[in-house]
Amino acid sequence: MPAPTILAAGAISFLQALILGVLQGASELFPISSLGHTVLLPTLFGWHRLVAVQAQAGSAHDSFWLAFLVALHVGSALGLLAYFWRDWVAIARAFARSIARRRAQEPLERLAWLIVAASIPAGVIALALQKPLTRMTAKPQAAALFLIVNGLILLGAESMRRRALARGRARARAAGGRAAGGRSLRSLSLREALAIGVAQSSALIAGISRDGVTMSAGLSRRLSHETAARFAFLLATPIILAAGLYKLPSLVGPAGAGIRGQALVACLAAAITAYLVVAFLVRWFRVRTLAPFALYCLLFGAAMSIYTAT
Repeated sequence: MPAPTILAAGAISFLQALILGVLQGASELFPISSLGHTVLLPTLFGWHRLVAVQAQAGSAHDSFWLAFLVALHVGSALGLLAYFWRDWVAIARAFARSIARRRAQEPLERLAWLIVAASIPAGVIALALQKPLTRMTAKPQAAALFLIVNGLILLGAESMRRRALARGRARARAAGGRAAGGRSLRSLSLREALAIGVAQSSALIAGISRDGVTMSAGLSRRLSHETAARFAFLLATPIILAAGLYKLPSLVGPAGAGIRGQALVACLAAAITAYLVVAFLVRWFRVRTLAPFALYCLLFGAAMSIYTAT
């Protein structure tokens, strides 16, 4: 097998890096799977050399493609941090206060511990299963199939929430009162946060959206779309940033030779796009649902399944 530096030479142009950066920043936050689209669109665009390298990435120890993905993920995390920096400063201070008094009293203190609880299973599962899952699913046919699965998950979450709200309204009518709205984050238990973290770890599969499954898990626990989205964005930030920083040596090491300039372009594009997209989605989920994204995943996944099979 050629050395990673030879593989990297000329395999990603600056234009491709820019496109992949914008794609990462958008699809990481839209519930449509950034990894799935990063696998599928090079196939659709005819970037055959990049597709060939992607197919080797799961088994190549120093694959430059995995090094390039580091830059994409760090960019997404920086965009999220830039948008939510005030929230993170407040959460960090609340976390420190809760440690000092050895209990979580305020809503922000509880939110900090919910994020910690949800991050633990995602981090452990990522360390244990990322390489085998990448090897199995970072292929166009598999990514297209799991994109369809992602669409079904989003539709299922919407259906579950509608049924839960209908049951709540029925119980309220029977009791002669008014139905309560969606739950707040402070009402989640640590066990529920752990379950949401386990759900988030399924994003290791190309085609499954991190924010999509996290929101779906939140909706299944009767969070509102706005609350579920905010929790998903906050929860994604430390996971994505930690994964990027953990693998940063692969980018600054031999695997990154020949692509560091392209990686910087992709990182900046991902950061700017992520910031703009999260600003849009925060407003979107105040009044809208996951349904349009589910429909997109079903249609695009089906189309790419046919395309990659021919």
